[in-house]
Amino acid sequence: MTIKHPDAVLMIFCKAPIIGEVKTRLTTELTSEHAMQIHIELAERTLKLATHNQLCNVQLWCTPSIEHPFFTASALTYPISLHKQDGIDLGERMSNAFCMTLINYSRALLIGCDCPSLTQENLEEALFALNQKNSCVLAPAEDGGYVLIGLNQPHPELFLNIEWGTDQVLDHTCTLIKQNNLNYHALNEQWDIDTPKDLKRYQELLLN
Repeated sequence: MTIKHPDAVLMIFCKAPIIGEVKTRLTTELTSEHAMQIHIELAERTLKLATHNQLCNVQLWCTPSIEHPFFTASALTYPISLHKQDGIDLGERMSNAFCMTLINYSRALLIGCDCPSLTQENLEEALFALNQKNSCVLAPAEDGGYVLIGLNQPHPELFLNIEWGTDQVLDHTCTLIKQNNLNYHALNEQWDIDTPKDLKRYQELLLN
């Protein structure tokens, strides 16, 4: 099967599954090891979604390095390439990834690895929206952030001076989009997994 959108790329941001360093907000009810296993399960779910039907090229952007066995094993299991996140905070790492990737691709999406509500249809819609020049697409999250951002040219200004992890991320980003006169497209609202309540919702999803 050939890649449906060869000019596009999906970047997945993922932390190395290290005990005590991932999904720490779940440890009020889970052990650190169990929280790490949830992180791995969600990352693998995301990789399967991203590579299903060969929608576009897929890159796994890793931190703190690409050397962790989970990353190297993933590169053998899925049709992906590995890349190291570079920057002092999340915004700089995201901006740098877009700047590097949009040298070789005309459309780029970036997602995390803990949003089970994202679908193939969401990704298709996002890529279609990026056919319009000077565009930005976001998938808003229920917690006031976003779980997907897509661009067709670099816009470092969208990642500056944002308090990541707060409920103001989406509003602040939308303000920057408007100030920079970008064509904006919003996907359906999504949810990700940060808290035990989110985890319960995910487990109920698996039963349906």
